[in-house]
Amino acid sequence: MTALLQVRGLHAQYGNTKVLHGMDFEVKQGGITTILGANGAGKTTTLRAMCGMVRTQGEILLGGERIDGKATEAIVRMGVAHVPDGRGTFLNFTVEENLRIGAYTRADKGRVQADYERMYSYFPRLKERRKQQAGTLSGGEQQMLAVSRALMLKPRLLLLDEPSFGLAPLIVQELFGIFRAINQADGISMLLVEQNASLALKLADHAYLLETGRVVISGTAESIRNDESVRRSYLGY
Repeated sequence: MTALLQVRGLHAQYGNTKVLHGMDFEVKQGGITTILGANGAGKTTTLRAMCGMVRTQGEILLGGERIDGKATEAIVRMGVAHVPDGRGTFLNFTVEENLRIGAYTRADKGRVQADYERMYSYFPRLKERRKQQAGTLSGGEQQMLAVSRALMLKPRLLLLDEPSFGLAPLIVQELFGIFRAINQADGISMLLVEQNASLALKLADHAYLLETGRVVISGTAESIRNDESVRRSYLGY
């Protein structure tokens, strides 16, 4: 598979505080890559850097075109959708209004209604609650809505930041099963940041381990999952 996303020598900082120190990684076309590491390793900052939300140096290429230095809205229009930590749903809007917001950059307005139904096929509970305010949904339902809203963009690359956080195990298993189905059905590439390393390594095909803003180990998800010393030293299971 060719690379959809290529990152070379990525540095990132907030003010004078440097967080990422020369990262190199990639996401294959149609692949799922996970970034793992302890709290404070720079995982969330990495996703924010892909969206132009933090000051960076280095090269970020999407489909061979540099996106570093572009405005966040321009990156969104190029097909990058971000599901942030904390979900980021518009709490005072209904489920359907949130989905409509997700599709605001699309030119093919005639297909938006069909994609509402596609999202509801992935997440039937959202269809039942489509006229309900997002702020009244459960945590799991809000996460489903956040993912659906991002998918309404019809992205080439989906960025997922801690999608399992605060959710019950059964909801997490359901959600990750849907991620796999979406990846296989639609060929959407995914970059996943996740504290649940075991779950992330079962979903992903490639993995990078971060330590204080640097890649310390990379390889296939299977090889890292099966390396007992790596699991004990870095992943805690």
